[in-house]
Amino acid sequence: MPVITLLLEIVGLLLVVFIDPYIKRSHRRIMLINIALIGSLLVQDLLNDYLSIFGDIPPLRTVVSIYGYAVRPVVLLLFCYFIGEERRTVFLWALTGINALIHLTALFSRVCFYISESNHFYRGTLGYSSHVTSAMILLYLVWLSLKVETDRKGLQSIVPVFNGATIIVAVLLDTFIVQTQMGITFLSIAMVNSALFYYIWLHLQFVRDHENALMAEQRIRIMMSQIQPHFLYNTLSSIQALCLSDPEKAFDVTERFGTYLRQNIDSLDQPQLIPFAKELEHTRIYSEIETIRFPSIRIEYDTPDTAFSIPALTVQPLVENAIRHGVRGVENGVVRVSSKLVGGYHEITISDNGKGFDAAASEASGGTHIGIRNVRERIEKMCSGTLTVESVIGSGTTVTIRISVAGGAKQTRS
Repeated sequence: MPVITLLLEIVGLLLVVFIDPYIKRSHRRIMLINIALIGSLLVQDLLNDYLSIFGDIPPLRTVVSIYGYAVRPVVLLLFCYFIGEERRTVFLWALTGINALIHLTALFSRVCFYISESNHFYRGTLGYSSHVTSAMILLYLVWLSLKVETDRKGLQSIVPVFNGATIIVAVLLDTFIVQTQMGITFLSIAMVNSALFYYIWLHLQFVRDHENALMAEQRIRIMMSQIQPHFLYNTLSSIQALCLSDPEKAFDVTERFGTYLRQNIDSLDQPQLIPFAKELEHTRIYSEIETIRFPSIRIEYDTPDTAFSIPALTVQPLVENAIRHGVRGVENGVVRVSSKLVGGYHEITISDNGKGFDAAASEASGGTHIGIRNVRERIEKMCSGTLTVESVIGSGTTVTIRISVAGGAKQTRS
């Protein structure tokens, strides 16, 4: 009955993995291969047990034993692929292949093992090659599991550690207890349970990654909702001020602002990457409104590189920040916006000759302006870019955004 339970567990797991849409394709392929191999090892255990007691066919028992000793290290090695670090398994694959070749010598030599004519099993000089190979793979598996436990916080990381420990205990039991009463080795039982636990573990990873993605998206939407009213409020405030001082300019600014809203409302409503040229248009309209209100401020543009995408409302809040906290109130205040390709990166620079501040002290105390923090987080989350701030009190501030050409930014036509 326990054997039937294990076989049913393997068949059920095989079917579930085959139809499961929530695990990676590479993990599914490895899992299906591994489950099939584990199922074949259960059959191998039963057949080997039968041949050792009732059979009298040494050549067949030899072939069955070769298969078991050659495949078990392969199953252990495939477990490593669920955790990662596939690049480091080349040596272990070579060792596994050598182990298989050593056991194949049992077909014509006694250097590894042989079955006597009386159907007794005897080990040769290299009879423990499978044990040595499996031990090395197990050490690597446990090390990899502990590394995951260190890198990933939470109880989920205990699963691969527990699996590695279970397999080690099973090997020790097989070494000192020849076999279980039902003819299945402890290692095979441990492999069945490990396959099930790894499948559960992969689902836990999927749930964790999905929750992180939802949280990141939620944070982005919250930041967008914070930025949009702030931008609209300042624009309307500028128009309100102009209504009292210069109604004709107020009319012109209102018309520009209306055109801006009609053309760009989609980018305000969608927290997605947009063409840099479109973000530049946002910035130009905002800065035109501000320069009408504050004629002493000048905005300069040098943007030959525009063929990429960035998060919506990225440059505009930084220009707004430079105007409000940098050059406003400064005689002949200048804000410069530039974009260029530098060493495989799209580099956007927003600089001003304003008041400046102690950037290092502000960063250390967590007092960085909310606009800069919002932009930095969206740049990092949405296109794997970076944002740095350099500022000198009395001289001005420079904010630099760098987005990889190959990775984060999506190429677009300007």
